[in-house]
Amino acid sequence: MSEALQFTDFGKLDLARLPSPCYVVDEVAVERNLAILRQVADDSGARILSALKAFSMWRLAPLVGRYLDGTCASGLHEARLGHDYYDGELHVFSAGYNEADLRAILAIADHVVFNSCGQWHRFRELALEAQRERPQLRFGLRINPEHSEGDVPIYDPCAPGSRLGIPRSQIDAACLDGISGLHFHTLCEQDFPPLQRTLEAVETRFGDLLPQMEWVNFGGGHHITRPGYQLDQLVTCIRDFSRRHEVQVYLEPGEAVAIGTGVLVTEVLDLAWNTLDQAILDCSATCHMPDILEMPYRPQLAGAGLPGEYPHSYRLGGLTCLAGDVVGDYSFPQPVQVGQRLMFADMAHYTMVKTSTFNGTRLPAIVLWNSITDALEVVREFGYDDFRTRLS
Repeated sequence: MSEALQFTDFGKLDLARLPSPCYVVDEVAVERNLAILRQVADDSGARILSALKAFSMWRLAPLVGRYLDGTCASGLHEARLGHDYYDGELHVFSAGYNEADLRAILAIADHVVFNSCGQWHRFRELALEAQRERPQLRFGLRINPEHSEGDVPIYDPCAPGSRLGIPRSQIDAACLDGISGLHFHTLCEQDFPPLQRTLEAVETRFGDLLPQMEWVNFGGGHHITRPGYQLDQLVTCIRDFSRRHEVQVYLEPGEAVAIGTGVLVTEVLDLAWNTLDQAILDCSATCHMPDILEMPYRPQLAGAGLPGEYPHSYRLGGLTCLAGDVVGDYSFPQPVQVGQRLMFADMAHYTMVKTSTFNGTRLPAIVLWNSITDALEVVREFGYDDFRTRLS
């Protein structure tokens, strides 16, 4: 997504109205994404769930519920959030369950997906007992198509030695007793062609199991709401797969719900120099946007360009003691000033859910904004107690 497009609506936002640092989410942009996802679901017959691991701003749960078919969770706490605040189905996958958590999950979930035949064998009787009390419960296995489409190993569930999903060689007939569906998740920020190639691998390796299934979950990583995504091809593919194998298809987008909907606003605390000009911000890469270090990538910044593109270049860094707490190098048309507000793009997904209080760093406030009416609500601010109560 281009910088101009990402900042089209947020260019109207008065940064002086905001606490700093803060995440600002535009509810209009979220609804725009949800409407696209709803159209895909209606046209294809797929059921689409919101992946809470990417975007779990439950203040918007009623809005999500008006468009999507439910939520998916990665463990007990996300599952409880989905159950308590969101409408629709609740699907849960975890790389491993303990018995106490699984008992609680079985009481509220609609689909529970296991990551190994060993876990399914261990908990099968417990699961089937819960199903007798709640007949809508369904159980699935996460499969590993052993087909990589990702460029970054840390985000590639099909990388050699991955612990996520069961390779075909590790599935035997005994695993399938009580199993009604298969789940795979192999994509990350990708469009339709990687999904198409992945489905070919799934059908090649697991095609003999599909006649026994009621549903197949294509997981997440689909950038469906990104401009230029091949929506028509996706719809046709889902229809064909569903008809060919007589299964209900599920999708679990996370980023697609929140892409282009939020920013991180920060303030310049200090200016310094050490072989190059530097600006210290009241936010932190490691605490508030860790994906830029893990991926890594350079987030877009409103009004700024690449180093040297404009006359004044700076290295922007966070306020923690971590030497690598650096957002990146940027240039500006005018010199940066202490107290100036800056705005980083696309910070709604995988940001609020990954924040930490390393060094006792304050968590950014969470603000809901309406880009049509300019209404603004500070939903949550954080302080010392939020840091203290995580410790003992």
